[in-house]
Amino acid sequence: MTELENFLFNIKLPQKEPCVGDLLVAEPFLRESYFNHAVVCLVDCPYAESSMGLVLNKLSDYSLADVLPVAGNSLSDIPVMSGGPVDENRLFYLHTLGDIMPGAEHIGNGLYIGGDFDSVVEYVNSGAAVKGLIKFYLGYSGWDALQLQDEIDRNVWAVAGAGCPDHVLGWAPEKFWHRQVRLMGPDYRGWLFHPQYPRLN
Repeated sequence: MTELENFLFNIKLPQKEPCVGDLLVAEPFLRESYFNHAVVCLVDCPYAESSMGLVLNKLSDYSLADVLPVAGNSLSDIPVMSGGPVDENRLFYLHTLGDIMPGAEHIGNGLYIGGDFDSVVEYVNSGAAVKGLIKFYLGYSGWDALQLQDEIDRNVWAVAGAGCPDHVLGWAPEKFWHRQVRLMGPDYRGWLFHPQYPRLN
């Protein structure tokens, strides 16, 4: 393989063991439609058991006003993300509101998942800030025992380390994958030269 080919097509790079809060970044050749250019935040990752994550950069067809009870029209411009193809009627939320959200679970780096649903509804309907502080997802992504590790070993995913709350909750979905890959350093620069939908070129 030439130096240029190695730069463009190398996906066999050293990987860390995945942990809760880490981001999984899909390799650029992954054509499975749901996970094409996906970035997933791991929210449950016990060793040798099933794992769970939320896709951070795939929009659903719903706004926040569609999925929260009593939510007003002011929330109709806040999108709800599609967290994965499993249990797509179930609502999840990532946020930085751990101090005021009873039952929220810290997944690292100041980022929380879940918490008392009534408190979430009350917070949103109070008119408090939502953008950049809390994000909602329908469905989740799941792996059977050891399936995730097998996919990482086959270079389906790069393990990018803990997600920054400002990025997880604030980045636009259409730019998320590219921005995350840039943060991963020069070893991954070649990934940026691959089109997301090669058949369109």
